[in-house]
Amino acid sequence: MEILKVASRSNPNSVSGAIAGALEQHGVVELHAIGAGAVNQTVKAIAIARRLIEKDESRHIKVIPGFMELDIGGEKKTGIRFIVEK
Repeated sequence: MEILKVASRSNPNSVSGAIAGALEQHGVVELHAIGAGAVNQTVKAIAIARRLIEKDESRHIKVIPGFMELDIGGEKKTGIRFIVEK
């Protein structure tokens, strides 16, 4: 499974292309976002990728959001993890 880290400065169009490519290759991709801006860009990217992938009505994606904890610079940070599956 491929893991994509999304920042608040990430371009949603670029991330959506990475999502679509990873889904074609692996069938599942995990996205990590820490902070409100990063979560916003991730949700936009998933919406754009969904529009690209679901043009054919027989193809759908499933998104499973959840929390994750990371240790960054000795500090515990909570982020959002999105698992996207075909």
